[in-house]
Parts: sequence; structure tokens; C-alpha cells
Amino acid sequence: MGNYDILSDNELLRMAKGGDRSAEEQFALRYTRLVKVCARPFFLVGGDGEDLIQEGMLGLLSAIREYDPSMNASFKTYAEICVKRRIYSAIRTASRKKHEPLNEMVSLDEVLSDEGAAASKSDAFRRIPEEQVIAQESADEIIQTYSRCLSKFEAKILELYLSGLSYSEIACECGKPEKSVDNAVQRIRRKLAQNHNLGEISNG
Repeated sequence: MGNYDILSDNELLRMAKGGDRSAEEQFALRYTRLVKVCARPFFLVGGDGEDLIQEGMLGLLSAIREYDPSMNASFKTYAEICVKRRIYSAIRTASRKKHEPLNEMVSLDEVLSDEGAAASKSDAFRRIPEEQVIAQESADEIIQTYSRCLSKFEAKILELYLSGLSYSEIACECGKPEKSVDNAVQRIRRKLAQNHNLGEISNG
């Protein structure tokens, strides 16, 4: 059966869990945008976008293979936790290579647990600059935080970019060439990094 597009998430997931690798690949493609949404804030602040997306995709594949429909959560909710867990872990590993061992960090299991997650998240990631943006859970909060240093066009590009759209989709939405979108994203990255560094200096 080759036409996977007509299948529901549940049908495709059932086939994937049954060993159909093509179904698994198609199901992963459906949730690629979720991975991009989870990874892009880190890329903007200073991470490596492609590497983080690859890590997120590994988290997504793990979610596909481990998800139990009897869980008291939708697949999307479970997948988002798995993707973020993988991305956070990759960032933490990279940060350990840059800094001294961080013995005081809160474990990811504690941060991602249902109990006390909201109270512990900001403390858990406070010490690593690359991870400070994690405390800002939604794209809206990120946009509100950084929009003051962006032009209206850049703020619009940031909003669309954080929603997981590709450069070509953003270009179509804004009626601009892809090159203009790419240039805007690079400017946004520089401004956000600059703003982030200034915030660190003032807090230090």
C-alpha cells in the first residue's frame, strides 16, 4: 500500500509500529514541522540548526516506536516531549564541551516530569547561555522578548520561521524572494545573539 497520504495518523502509526518502514518515514515527515518548531529557537540564539533538527528527528523516531495509544496523552504531546528531550540533551552535551562540568544542573527527567515541571524549568537551564531561551516556551514569548530590536519585516519573518515554515513558504507568504528571507533570518540571528549577549552582561 503506497498511498500513505490518505491514511489517518492512527492508521499510519499502527503500520509503522508493525514494522512498515515506509509508513514510519511518511509518519515522520508529517511531524517534521514539529521538530523544526522545537529546534529553531536554539538555532536563532546560537545553536546549529541542521544538527538540532537531526537530533529532533531522532527523538521523533523514538516517539513513533515507543508511543503507546493507551497513554493519557496524544501522540503529538508525547512526540514533543521526546523531541525536546533529545534537543535539550544534545545542547547540554555540546555545552559541557565548552564549559566545565555542570554538576549543579537539574536532570532532564526532573525537568520534563509532570510534577513541578513549570517550577523547575527556568532554574534547570539558567546556567547555560545556549539554553536560557528554553524558559520561553512559546513562539509568541520569544517574539515579544526580541521584537524590540527587529524591524517589522524581521519580526514577521521571525514569527513565520518559528512556526516551522520553510524559506520558500515564508517567501510565498510575504511576497518576497527566498534570498530576502534568508538575509532577514541571518540579520535576526545576529541581532538576537547581540541582544542575548548584552542581557548576559547586564545580568552578570
